[in-house]
Amino acid sequence: MAKKSTLSEEKSRRIAVAITVAGVLLIIALTVILVVQFVRMGVKQSKLDDLKDATARYEQLVEEGRSDLEYYEGEEWLYFQALKQGWVTPGN
Repeated sequence: MAKKSTLSEEKSRRIAVAITVAGVLLIIALTVILVVQFVRMGVKQSKLDDLKDATARYEQLVEEGRSDLEYYEGEEWLYFQALKQGWVTPGN
């Protein structure tokens, strides 16, 4: 009977070691997953910031284009372009 209890103790130690190793591997795997997720979040935040900057830049370009469009649609620009092409005003 003494031999049977020794085997049981040895088996329980092996099981305990196996469970400990499995737990440590699980913690390592979860830590790696957590780090990867944080890196992904950082990359996405960086891309989001870049897109926000680009959006602001394009909104500014649209605003500038709108003021240019108003100028080119106005009569003053058309008048000066006509003078450049050789048109004369009745007073000249």
